[in-house]
Amino acid sequence: MTTRFVGNAPKVSEFKLMAWVDTAAPGARLVYHDGFLAVDMTSNVSTLRKPDLEDLRATASVAFRLCELGRIHLVQERLGPDRFAYVAIVRPHNCAVPSAAVKQLASTA
Repeated sequence: MTTRFVGNAPKVSEFKLMAWVDTAAPGARLVYHDGFLAVDMTSNVSTLRKPDLEDLRATASVAFRLCELGRIHLVQERLGPDRFAYVAIVRPHNCAVPSAAVKQLASTA
């Protein structure tokens, strides 16, 4: 089941995304951005304020890293012209894959 939002999705920080991945059941879905990610993350065309732009970039980066680690699938659902829901879907847990938070801490040490 995908969490649906009317209008703009509430902000999902990189930390909320990592915590959600570590606690959600396999198959759980979370919309981490609603809009057009490539445009929304580009400084000279984005309508986001600088702090929101930086937060979005951090969240998208963490989502991509979690996908590379095999923790989530990343999909898009078209909502309308130039508007998409960016969805993270939790993959089945594998004990060999460390938690997202542990992996994040290890990469920043």
